Amino acid sequence: MRPFTTSTETSLPRIPRRRFLRPLALMAALPVVARAVRSVKGSAAQAPVAVTVALDWYPNANHAGLFLARERGYFAAEGLAVELYTPADPTVVLQTVAAGRDTFGISYQTDLLLARAAEVPVVSVAAVAQRPLLGLMSLRERGYARPGDLVGGTIGYPGIPSQEAFLATMLETDGASLDDVELVDVGYDLVPALVSGRVDAVMGAYWTHETILAERQGFPVDLLRVEAWGVPPYYELVVATAEETVAGEPEIVRAFLRAAQRGYAEAAAEPEAALDALAAADPTLDRDVETAGLALVAPVWTDGVPAFGTQRRERWADYAAWMVAGELLPRDLDIDAAFTTSLLPTGATTPVAGP
Repeated sequence: MRPFTTSTETSLPRIPRRRFLRPLALMAALPVVARAVRSVKGSAAQAPVAVTVALDWYPNANHAGLFLARERGYFAAEGLAVELYTPADPTVVLQTVAAGRDTFGISYQTDLLLARAAEVPVVSVAAVAQRPLLGLMSLRERGYARPGDLVGGTIGYPGIPSQEAFLATMLETDGASLDDVELVDVGYDLVPALVSGRVDAVMGAYWTHETILAERQGFPVDLLRVEAWGVPPYYELVVATAEETVAGEPEIVRAFLRAAQRGYAEAAAEPEAALDALAAADPTLDRDVETAGLALVAPVWTDGVPAFGTQRRERWADYAAWMVAGELLPRDLDIDAAFTTSLLPTGATTPVAGP
């Protein structure tokens, strides 16, 4: 096995660039609309500033801090009227944020870097999950203990290019390659595809969600985490906003992050209250699944950092280097423009040693 190193670009097999052009072209083609400058400053009688937050998926444990902050009035105390919603197409969150139709969006470090490469002016202002949540999931009865065990097998995935890159690195780290497996686009029906026997394993499962779903259906599973097999650590989820918002409305960003930070701290300390807030927002919520998911994901919000939202340049740079090696990103992309640590509350930007 050869671990990933940012100094050796051959650590990731080359994946044909044509696989990655279509989503980038779609993002680049989206027009950016004018936005009105707003302010949270003023008298107590001033109307609150309307803020929309487009979620990456339906309300779940990853969003618990946001819903708890809203329910307990922390956004309102900052002068914000926050709407949290799941868009009809969550894959366009970064486009609607860039266009000014949403103030913030919950997205992924991978997608934000791809968007930047397509000249979509979005910026990460906080990390939600400090490390990867993804992995390669298989039924425990199959006994797949390492990526190389799947050589000759069939792997389902959501058809997302970055998932191919994750899998390519995992296999290469174990002495195999994408050519040694058959990829099947199963959309987001990862658990049904696996438990039905349609595929031998699925790439893209969260160890905080899909593993729980499968086991509740009576199918014990194993999951090989991406960072254990050559993929550098990255921020699974981030809070994104537009460059224009960062430059012209920094107080709104600061106010939002202050409330969110408080909400996430209390969600970790009071999980039942956080689950109540999620259930109030989504009556269809599977509380058992999200209870288990919240117990797993809450420690990830502040894993190894002083406060919720902390971002490190090293993590952005190392992960971007991995994406460049896989021809997901151009070499000349300005990584420092993709994120900012300047708007987090005091204490969250304290430098922390390590990757």
